[in-house]
Amino acid sequence: MAEETTPNGPGEKAPSSAEPGTPDVSAETPATSEKPAKKPAAKRSPKATEPGDVTAEDKPVPKAARKEKPPAVEDKPFADFIQQDYLPALKEGLAKQGIQDVDLSFEKKKISVHGFIDAPECWQVIGQWGSSRKQPRQFNIYFLKEDIQGAKAFSYAESGGQPSTLESFLIDERKVTLPLLVFGALQRLNAQKWLVRN
Repeated sequence: MAEETTPNGPGEKAPSSAEPGTPDVSAETPATSEKPAKKPAAKRSPKATEPGDVTAEDKPVPKAARKEKPPAVEDKPFADFIQQDYLPALKEGLAKQGIQDVDLSFEKKKISVHGFIDAPECWQVIGQWGSSRKQPRQFNIYFLKEDIQGAKAFSYAESGGQPSTLESFLIDERKVTLPLLVFGALQRLNAQKWLVRN
């Protein structure tokens, strides 16, 4: 004989041993005395910060009126660079080597080297000194293009004669600068034993 079951009193759970295939009514209607389930803690957004933290939006924007670097002297127009920067720097470099009476000029003319008379005119830096001596000296630095980074050449002559050869000048340098142009001229004149301090 089946046992009699008494209805559940208020606040009591229904028996958990429900017959298979029958819905568990207790799951659908929770008892009123149970505490509500705790919600999982909300994950903080990675952008969330503590009070007082500085975010990327709060960082001060750099001043737009920041002073830009002035352009390099080598970026000047070719003729301006030669006249305003190269000639004074070369004269100073020669003076430090004991050559005080040098006369430097900047001219566009033919290359006065044998075999190049028919070549087009080019800009030249011409240095002369010792005109009062028996052996006046002259050197020419040729800029075959109006660009200090372009092809350049060198020649020299003594006693008022014509230069006999045209040599390449600073051809292995990736970038030609003002100090390099001065150094190249002094190095070549030193090799010629023309500098007083040899």
